Amino acid sequence: MTHYVILEGVISLLLIAGGAFVFIGSLGLAHLRDFYMRLHGPTKATTLGIGCMLAASMLYFWVTEGKPDIQEMLITLFLFITAPVSAHLLAKTGLHLRLKHVEKTAGRPAELRPEEVGEKPVPHPDRGHG
Repeated sequence: MTHYVILEGVISLLLIAGGAFVFIGSLGLAHLRDFYMRLHGPTKATTLGIGCMLAASMLYFWVTEGKPDIQEMLITLFLFITAPVSAHLLAKTGLHLRLKHVEKTAGRPAELRPEEVGEKPVPHPDRGHG
């Protein structure tokens, strides 16, 4: 009996944490100032939230049916593989299109020397500087 109560508590905790992460990621998408900042909401917090929800679902069906569900494991695997790749491609597209950004995130940290900071956009290695 206590075994199921503990598992229900863990499942509930995962669902609540997942919902909180998804909500925070959605708020980030809606309220952050520019494209590069908005990219973090769905790719970081929302991915973690959906991962928590999928883990809770896997645990629930494992407890009730007695075997793990391979489909949810595959969904989780593909989610954690594709989210960083798509975020990277979106960020590169934003750089290529020279999307405007907030000066606060201009990419010029104080610890970089002037010769370490390149011009925008970064030249393609095959095409040289022109």
